[in-house]
Amino acid sequence: MLWTIFVIVLVLWLLGFSFHVGGGLIHLLLVLAVIILIFNLVAGRRSGL
Repeated sequence: MLWTIFVIVLVLWLLGFSFHVGGGLIHLLLVLAVIILIFNLVAGRRSGL
C-alpha cells in the first residue's frame, strides 16, 4: 500500500516538472511520502531486532 502511494506521488511529481502542474502541493506530498517511507523503514527494522 505504502509503495503504491509512493510510486503514484513520484509519478505525479515528475509530471509536475514536465508540465508545471500542481506546483507546491506535489512537492509537499512528495516530501511527506518520503518522510513516511523512511519512518516505516526505520520502524520496521526496529521491530525486527
